[in-house]
Amino acid sequence: MKGQNVGYIRVSSIDQNTSRQLDGIELDATFEDHCSGKDTNRPQLKACLRHLRAGDRLHVHSIDRLARSLKDLQSLVEDLTEQGISIQFHKENLVFTGDSNPMHKLMFQMMGAFAEFERSMIRERQREGIAAARKQGKQIGAKPKLTAEQVEELARRVAAGEQKKALAQEFCISRQTLYNLLDHT
Repeated sequence: MKGQNVGYIRVSSIDQNTSRQLDGIELDATFEDHCSGKDTNRPQLKACLRHLRAGDRLHVHSIDRLARSLKDLQSLVEDLTEQGISIQFHKENLVFTGDSNPMHKLMFQMMGAFAEFERSMIRERQREGIAAARKQGKQIGAKPKLTAEQVEELARRVAAGEQKKALAQEFCISRQTLYNLLDHT
């Protein structure tokens, strides 16, 4: 019985283009995520894993598209190959079928370790950039919805017994934002 050729495509953000991944490969089904690969909690990856059956081949553009941590990568590949599903990483030209191939295993672990290292470097550069921006006095994250005076007024009016829902509407904030502001006053 010939299985399906199934594609998994992932980019980190909505505005990134997926067209170069698995271009020209004939696929029976394709699953596409637009989110970080930091873990395996991705809706289309989960759907893809539920879809796959013994005899199928999972096509992925490159190792880092499937997972960014060596642990997740190894777990996914081992689980799939144990179910009789082969995995092909096109950029690295590697295929995993569950057969023991020491060279493929070494290449796989090295590439996975590089993907995990790259993720760590991205996080470190991000932390450094945030620290540098804060040092320059730049606003990090969303700007406050209300001024300090408005927050004080809110607290006074809540203490006086006014309805929180009505106050949230008046100040054009959600009730959750109102509760968060009151927790910090």
